[in-house]
Amino acid sequence: MKKTKNSYKKSGVNIETADKLTKYIKKHSQEVFKGKKSKFNNNNIGKFASTFDLKNYKIKDPLIVSSTDGVGTKIEIANRFKKFDTIGIDLVAMCVNDLIVQGAKPLFFLDYIAAGKIELPKMKKIINGIINGCKIADCILIGGETAEMPGTYQKNKFDLAGFSVGLVSKKKIISEERVKNKNVILAIPSSGIHSNGFSLVRKIIKNSKIDSYLKKELLAPTKIYTHEVLNLVNKNLINSSANITGGGIIENIIRSVPNHLTVNIDLSKIRVLKIFKWIKKKNISELEMLKTFNCGVGFCLITDRKNINKIKKYFNKKFMPYEIGFISRSSKKIKLLKKIRW
Repeated sequence: MKKTKNSYKKSGVNIETADKLTKYIKKHSQEVFKGKKSKFNNNNIGKFASTFDLKNYKIKDPLIVSSTDGVGTKIEIANRFKKFDTIGIDLVAMCVNDLIVQGAKPLFFLDYIAAGKIELPKMKKIINGIINGCKIADCILIGGETAEMPGTYQKNKFDLAGFSVGLVSKKKIISEERVKNKNVILAIPSSGIHSNGFSLVRKIIKNSKIDSYLKKELLAPTKIYTHEVLNLVNKNLINSSANITGGGIIENIIRSVPNHLTVNIDLSKIRVLKIFKWIKKKNISELEMLKTFNCGVGFCLITDRKNINKIKKYFNKKFMPYEIGFISRSSKKIKLLKKIRW
């Protein structure tokens, strides 16, 4: 009996399918980012490395700012509901929202997708989300990697990681050193759960029936704050800021304030979104909610009181900033005042 020869394809890795995906990414990204291309950042998809042309960025004393992140186990929610067109927006948001904390304008983005099997329809939807996220953030998808890894991932499982690079002038960089006593803290509303706390969410919903409202809320894409926040940076209207991700408002806001100053948060002023009220009812303590979820606060700004009305002009009604606290001097890093109105 003639033995069948071994091959890479028979081991579970289909190079032809990967090539088809690369061609799709290249074609689709060129269509979307046509106006942002130059001969040095065009046709990067599929090459060994990517180039980016900085000639259009006339910034004095420029600093390169970088960020990398993922979307955690929100991926499992996407898998459960077989909805993959928004998870890519989450990936971009998790990276670029960290860049703008330092006042950096996102320039480009790279993605890493690992899967047990490259399923083209699913992967195209994920890529479309990434490209859409880049479009919202005003940056370009410049390259990435798609790895088919049978044995490491089950056939229907995948993971995502992103890497973004931004640019800021030394004079414009946002640092905690700018924060002053009596500064005010403004909360910018989130669009929902964003991309943190999903291991706890998945435990809660494991044996639950999911209605259309809950499905929509669980997969609502993370808000990208690039446009609004960079307008404030350009107008010198903020002293510091914080992206409220893993660790919630408690762990993230203190990262943006120097050690000799104290963050005071009036919890009663937080406008809790409906989805977090639903989660809280699943036997979760208030402290656990604050340490795990954004609870309706997606991003924080620290500024002088005189700037509040000027800041509000750059936001629409849905994401209008509102005051939740202030900066003071004391030995404590953070003080939580009153209780959240669940």
